[in-house]
Formats: sequence, C-alpha cells, structure tokens
Amino acid sequence: MPELPEVETVCRGLNKATSELTFIGAQVLLSRTLAYPDLDSTFIEAIKSRKIITWHRRGKYLLAELSRGWLGIHLRMTGQLLWLTQDTPLHKHTRIRFFFPDNQELRFVDTRTFGKVWFIPDDDSPENIITGLQKLGYEPFSADFSNSYLQSKLSKSRRSIKTILLDQSLVAGIGNIYADEALFQSNIHPLTLGCDLTFSQISALRLAIITVLEKAIASGGTTFSDFLQITGVNGNYGGIALVYGRKNQPCRVCTTLIEKIKIGGRSSHFCPQCQRKNK
Repeated sequence: MPELPEVETVCRGLNKATSELTFIGAQVLLSRTLAYPDLDSTFIEAIKSRKIITWHRRGKYLLAELSRGWLGIHLRMTGQLLWLTQDTPLHKHTRIRFFFPDNQELRFVDTRTFGKVWFIPDDDSPENIITGLQKLGYEPFSADFSNSYLQSKLSKSRRSIKTILLDQSLVAGIGNIYADEALFQSNIHPLTLGCDLTFSQISALRLAIITVLEKAIASGGTTFSDFLQITGVNGNYGGIALVYGRKNQPCRVCTTLIEKIKIGGRSSHFCPQCQRKNK
C-alpha cells in the first residue's frame, strides 16, 4: 500500500499538473470505486465544470480542494493516478477517467479494486463524508507530533512498537516500509513494547520517522510493486532502503545479515545487531 511519501509524491505531481484546471467530464468504468455518491451519473454531473484549486494530503488520503466542494481519493493497495492524453490506450484496470481541456486526462488505475473516490459537496466537509479522516492521528511533520506526545501514547502500551507505528490513530501515513526504516535508524527492535521504550529512544524514534519520510519523499517514494508517480515513473527509495526488503543481505552499518519476522501478520525487517531489544 502506498504510504505517506508515495501519496505526498503523487500530491505534488497533481498540483504541478492539474492546479487551476477545470474538469470537463468524467467516465466511471467501475461503479464500486465510487464511495460517495455511489451513482455514476450523479458523480459525473457533480464533478463537471469544477476547478481544482489545490491538492492536499492527509495521512494516505488525497484531497482536491475544488472551486466548489472537494474530491477525495484513497489509492489503497494498488491504486495509481496517471496524467495522460485521452488517446493513450486504456489499461484494462482503469476504473475512473477525469477529462480536462487540451486532450488531457487523469486516469485512476487500480488492479485490486480496493481504491476509493469521493465527491464532497460544497455544503459539507471531507471529514463528514470520508469517515477514515476522523480516525487519523497527527501528521509526522506537525508540531503536535512531539516527543512528549509520543511518550504519552507509548508509556502505557504493551503492544510492540512496530504494531503501534502502523496504527494510523497515533501518527498518520506510516506503513510497513517506513516503520521498519525508522526503527532501524533509531536502533529499536520491532518487538520492543511501547511501555519499555526510554524517553531517549522515543526522541530518537520521532527524529528517525521525520528523517526517513523526508528522504523517501525526496526520492519520489518506493516502488516495490504497483506504485507509480503520475507520470508513470517509479519511486527510487527502494534502492537505498536500510532494511526493508533486504532479508539475508548485509546490514549497511555492521554487515550482520538482515532478518525478517512476522509481527501481527505483517513482515518486519531488522538488524539483530543494531536493533537489540531492551533488557
């Protein structure tokens, strides 16, 4: 699933390509991709003639602020937004097409069909229609995501820190890839309980989260499977990942072989030398 850096990369690409452009139409090729409204004709009529002011990212959600109302998109596992000309041959997994002047098109492609699209009327708010937004924690780049905030959330938790980091109500946008990377950079074993972390470790983890996410955004995100930037280009972070996807490869710091375990049904990559559990 695309995580914060991938969604942020798409958001910046969309702002560059589509800001100040007006929808002249749309085509829904798979009705269940629409979360709201659920009627193809209602959605198409609602989106027509509305100008995109700017795109925002909230967690893993994309939100287009329109001249009237909002457009919300969640890529989920395999969703892609591609900026193309309308005469580009259709991919068989194309779900929705958004048409713009000068033969331009924003195409939503989704192999697994878990992605969702919402239109939010101008008399409503994204949080009321997209209920998942109500459950999101702080953004990792916000001032609210502080050392004291993290300590207050972790000090009484007996869940593993890897599981905690995947909880979107704690911090928005982190997934499997960047949780592993941040834990490695802060020298924390993924099975360490939240309540067992020292304040020093919590401070190091917060800094590592921010640093890793910034580096991933600068690299255009990670492409291990389906993620593409809106121009169809792969993300480049995978080539410099510290531990994720590197099972049985030497640690970039100490040369110990990277291990992979399952925690709560999710894979976790770590260096057993650099990331020793608290005693």
